[in-house]
Amino acid sequence: MNTVLKLSDNWLITEKPAGLLSVPGKGPDKADCHYSRLLSEYPELLVVHRLDQATSGLMIWARNKESQRGLSRQFEERKIHKEYEALISAPPGKSPENVEGEIRLYQRLDIENRPMQIVDDERGKLSITRWKLLGREDSGFWRIRLYPETGRTHQLRLHMASCGTAILGDRLYGGAAAERLALHACVLNFSDPVTGEVVCIKSAVPF
Repeated sequence: MNTVLKLSDNWLITEKPAGLLSVPGKGPDKADCHYSRLLSEYPELLVVHRLDQATSGLMIWARNKESQRGLSRQFEERKIHKEYEALISAPPGKSPENVEGEIRLYQRLDIENRPMQIVDDERGKLSITRWKLLGREDSGFWRIRLYPETGRTHQLRLHMASCGTAILGDRLYGGAAAERLALHACVLNFSDPVTGEVVCIKSAVPF
């Protein structure tokens, strides 16, 4: 079932479930995806951005070429505000007293272990994430809010792992075992590319 949160003449906001591809991958076994399921009801939809298959949460789709160009430009110029929530094994700072911080790393694709990303200060591209610790859960894991300033592949997952506190359920980067990756895109703020209206969307965190 496709969860549509908000619809306008220019765009569509949906919630992608964890474990489902955003768009088709290579090969017939990767044809089923969030995008293809939406097309049956909204055949005009155009892709603007992606979420990792393991990540759940908010996605925006364009309903015409003008909106696709405008929204894509907002992503490129870092004008779209995104927030994610995650569960991690320990605070990313040096102590729990460090409740806020920023991570700046140069990352690139690990050619021998696709799609994994690695830190490479010489050949990597800059990735920036601000974070705020929200508290410790009864389970012992820590809840954290993540604010990506850039949009690199696996950025949030790599940044948490580089701090020695991989996200719960992140098998690729050494996180503790869980039924799903505990990473959810929960806030998305942008400007309507046609009307200029500021749109603020929130999604309940499912973990």
